[in-house]
Amino acid sequence: METSSPTPSLGPGAQAVRLAFWFVVVIALLAAGVWATSNVRRIPADSRAVVMRFGAFVRTQDAGLLVAMPQPFETVLLIPGSARVLEQRISSLDRDPRARAADPVAATQSSQSSQSSQTMPLPLGEASSLGIPSDATSLDSASSDSASPDNTGPTLPDALAGSGYVLTGDEGVVQLSATLYYRVVDPYAYVLQKERLESALQRVVAAAVVEVTAGRDLDSILVARPELLSSDQQMAVKREQLRGDMAQAVQRHLDALAAAHAGLGIEVARMDVQAQFPATAVDAFNSVLTSLQTADRNIADARTTAENIRQGAQQSADQILQSAQASASERVATAQAETTTILQLETPLDANSDPGLLARAYRDRIQQILSKAGRVTTIDPHDASSLVLPGKIQ
Repeated sequence: METSSPTPSLGPGAQAVRLAFWFVVVIALLAAGVWATSNVRRIPADSRAVVMRFGAFVRTQDAGLLVAMPQPFETVLLIPGSARVLEQRISSLDRDPRARAADPVAATQSSQSSQSSQTMPLPLGEASSLGIPSDATSLDSASSDSASPDNTGPTLPDALAGSGYVLTGDEGVVQLSATLYYRVVDPYAYVLQKERLESALQRVVAAAVVEVTAGRDLDSILVARPELLSSDQQMAVKREQLRGDMAQAVQRHLDALAAAHAGLGIEVARMDVQAQFPATAVDAFNSVLTSLQTADRNIADARTTAENIRQGAQQSADQILQSAQASASERVATAQAETTTILQLETPLDANSDPGLLARAYRDRIQQILSKAGRVTTIDPHDASSLVLPGKIQ
């Protein structure tokens, strides 16, 4: 009967090597498991996943559990979901800081602040370290007074001076600030254009704003003339439709990019637009508004004065007319009373019914007439021997 030989025991070094080997194997297996399940993840409710295999689009995955091959075989990118609204402020419509600093209003404010502050001379060492000539340290605020008051700063290029201003259809100027809200509708196009999305939106929205503004009057963008606010309701409706028209214009530009196979993968949800006058034109518009209000007040005062004068003239005319009518009635009555006797004599004289009527009437009236004279001289009209000459009264 044969007996098996006992297995020789390993030494401490061999046992340590074997333990290290199995430890490395376990670590490798764990790492392989982590790598194999690296693209097994949960997609949040407001997101979607885009799966690409070696850079090529494979599929999209909505909210839920995603199982994909590990990298570098497949790459998973998380993007916003279709119901999530993203916000993008359009800074390309803002005025350039260099142009804003050169505006007359800003220059006036800075000059006022500089005049209110006291100028402190620098020590010679500090002035030399800053590159300022030593003679400049002795200058005071009188040097600023010697400058020409007409100096408005350096001349800016046209593109820089006109930054932040949008031209309207009636050659007006307005400043706009806009915020775009959009959704992701094409995940793969959004992933491809994500790095250039912000700059592309800045240009697309700026082009749409210029297009819409150029087709509108200043009054259809903001309240430029308050005196027309109550009379022109059509302008008020256009101002309400401004945001919708700009959002539609932006969507048209996005559709044109998609038709040219350069789409951004988004659609416009809404667009907020705020319009205001340029800072340099606010004083002019306020002066015009003040002048219009003053003119309206003067017109109202003139109309009130004219109405008072008209009412006074009407009252005077009525009084004159009533006085004339009363005087005429009185004169007619007096004339009728004075001519009553003559009218009574007219009928008998025409009929010759009473030949002595005139003599009796003469005798009745002559007494009243002669009683008013101081002295009466009577002469026989048939006696030619008497002559009466006017002379001095004794």
